[in-house]
Amino acid sequence: MRKSKDVYYISDGTGIVANNLGKALICQFPKINFNEEKFPFIATVAKAKKIMDYILKRSAGRRPLIFSTIISQETIAVFNVPEVEFFDAYAFFLERLENCLDVKAQRVPGASRKVTGMDIDRRVEAIHYCMEHDDGTKTSEYDMADAIILGVSRAGKTPISVYMASQMGMKTANFPLTDKFLSEYYLPDSIVRNLKRSTGITTIPEFLRNVREKRYPGSNYARLATCRDEIKRAEQIFQKYHIPVISSAGKSIEEMATQIAQGLNLSKGAFVSHIKL
Repeated sequence: MRKSKDVYYISDGTGIVANNLGKALICQFPKINFNEEKFPFIATVAKAKKIMDYILKRSAGRRPLIFSTIISQETIAVFNVPEVEFFDAYAFFLERLENCLDVKAQRVPGASRKVTGMDIDRRVEAIHYCMEHDDGTKTSEYDMADAIILGVSRAGKTPISVYMASQMGMKTANFPLTDKFLSEYYLPDSIVRNLKRSTGITTIPEFLRNVREKRYPGSNYARLATCRDEIKRAEQIFQKYHIPVISSAGKSIEEMATQIAQGLNLSKGAFVSHIKL
């Protein structure tokens, strides 16, 4: 078994798809150390040849892995050679879709990144709303929110809110459960009248302690007992108001954002299912 392997993500666009696909696959092999590099915006054969020369020289006959989302067959031919293990993210799926749909794909680089003016306007509006309603500000405007995220300090509310706004175009507010609410077990009217838009974020005490300790080392705020008590009280509030809860422990921001969107039946085109599972 190899202990290390060179991995290259190549694309005629941003390389995000190739990067995400490759990472999703190689993470299943934790015993191997992967040396990763990304080469986006490969628009010409000349540039492809320069990059391929670099890859072959760098990997020195060790058959590196190449994950590609390049559309041009001429450019693909530069990389798809016996000296490497070449994985074409589009070829298999596009050919099957062409057969299934009985029509040829247009095979235009960057087609997935094209957005309409309406899409841009929605995202900009959502981002502005998220920034203006972070950490419990302007609660009187929660009626305009697509989603409201509640939780104790450092549970992960803000990054999830930003992701939902910037990537999903959803107006997302987040509200911190401070000592006042945790001690009295109540929520303000602005949230009570918007419970159908609300989701609670919880986590495990050890995870919360580690996050808080990095920011305020040695403080009572970061003590395990404090974290355990706050999480318990927050979960009791969620239960009292019948607010759905997801845990941030061990999950990516993308996973949590998707869970929230699904739980609230929010739609990002065809991204979110409205079927209750």
